[in-house]
Amino acid sequence: MTRPTVNDIAREAGVSLATVDRVLNARPGVRDKTIHAVNDAIRRLGYVRDVAAANLARGRDYRMAIFLPDTESQFVQTLIDALQEAAAGAATARVGMELHRFPAEDMHALAAQLAALPARDLSGVALMAPETPVVRDAVKALRAKGLPVVAIVSDLPNTERDHYVGIDAQASGRTAGVLMGRFLGGARGRVMVIANSMHLRESIERRRGFDEVMQRNFPGIEVLQSLETHGQPATLRQAVRQMLAHAPDVTGIYLLGSGHRALAAVLSEFGLLGRVTVIGHELTPHTRQALESGHMDAVITQNLGHLARSALRVLRAKADRQPIDESQETLRIEIVIRENLPPATA
Repeated sequence: MTRPTVNDIAREAGVSLATVDRVLNARPGVRDKTIHAVNDAIRRLGYVRDVAAANLARGRDYRMAIFLPDTESQFVQTLIDALQEAAAGAATARVGMELHRFPAEDMHALAAQLAALPARDLSGVALMAPETPVVRDAVKALRAKGLPVVAIVSDLPNTERDHYVGIDAQASGRTAGVLMGRFLGGARGRVMVIANSMHLRESIERRRGFDEVMQRNFPGIEVLQSLETHGQPATLRQAVRQMLAHAPDVTGIYLLGSGHRALAAVLSEFGLLGRVTVIGHELTPHTRQALESGHMDAVITQNLGHLARSALRVLRAKADRQPIDESQETLRIEIVIRENLPPATA
């Protein structure tokens, strides 16, 4: 059976093609009675509009603005590479991407950048940022302009964002807890937790999930307070040195964010490199090297190519006011160890 067309709708409703086009695109100048007749014909025929094709036919362009913290994090750089590759693939669908960087510790600067966006020439915004009051207000202002907003990597659940693209952070923290407890054999000891910032929703949720599993399944292991490094290697080295000096019986380290090289340097100083269980997040060149050398035991990660493509697809769907295919846009938690490392890409 062939799919119904706009010609079929026009015949069924007894109107012209131009009238059907006006109704489908919500343009003015059509009487309510005629709108109802066209919509009734659409329902009877089971017509499903191909919005992407219609936009291509009209020559519509989608311009997406992506905001990421301006840090030297390898994860952020890997994400940028994935976004650029996804944008190149989406160019045939007239989707373009503009990458913006903001000072990682200055949410007022981010809010100013978001406020300066020209809503008329933009189709949507995606951002990776902490959920602070100023960010919440900035997202609300974007939504008031009619711009869809998508959170990527780290969710912003208490803002008016339209969607979140990324893995379940609390579930990934629970996964880290299971791995840590089993790698340590349930023996007594202490686990150090290191985070870039506990203002990031992903860090909060990871720590919450980790604690949930450790307290329930491995009560003999003490999980220490979170050490915040703000993405600074020098801060990480100083904090870890101080912690190891007061807690020499640390047997495991849970790395919520970046800092793998700085951590390895400190552990080497204390003669602990390769002797304590280290679990981290996100597969980057640094974490890959740490796995290969035996300095890290497991990495909990996600497919950044999938994340980047999903972010652009979701933004386009939101711009078109179309539903999202949840099964296509759901990212899986992946566990990588030395024995199952995927081939490195050039």
